[in-house]
Amino acid sequence: MRPSIRWLLLLALTLALGGCDPQRISELEEGVASEADVRARFGEPEKIWDGSAGARILEYNRQPAGAKNYMITIGADGKMAALRQVLTPQNFARVLPTMMMEDVRRMLGKPMRVTAYALKNQTHYDWRYQDGPNKSDIQVFTVVFDSDMRVLSTGSAPDPDQEVRR
Repeated sequence: MRPSIRWLLLLALTLALGGCDPQRISELEEGVASEADVRARFGEPEKIWDGSAGARILEYNRQPAGAKNYMITIGADGKMAALRQVLTPQNFARVLPTMMMEDVRRMLGKPMRVTAYALKNQTHYDWRYQDGPNKSDIQVFTVVFDSDMRVLSTGSAPDPDQEVRR
């Protein structure tokens, strides 16, 4: 790969992940970085999911204080195949009624908070995410599950914890 293309790819990855790079994410190049490189930057994953064709997906959760969750795919060859920040409106739109909790959890990572409402037979999972470039753009995405842990509804609202800090 030519140096100029490599530089552009690293720049795009850095911008896509937000300017702050405390874990030196920009140094991880798809198809080049190994699982050891990923673990050196991120540490131990919250969970390891089975992927397709022998791949594994390492979940790196930044909840409850953070506003990002990363899913990093390690291919069968041991190289990083993809690095995705999964708390996005595009992913939230994929959470559909009747979807099972485990599928939502696999898609979005561990939530910042789980609240059971026994009288309603519902459980709410909340994820904090950033929906814009400013700290004031912090939102909470909520998924409401029924007693069978199937999605009933979803929604986003400003993070009440952020409102207090303003």
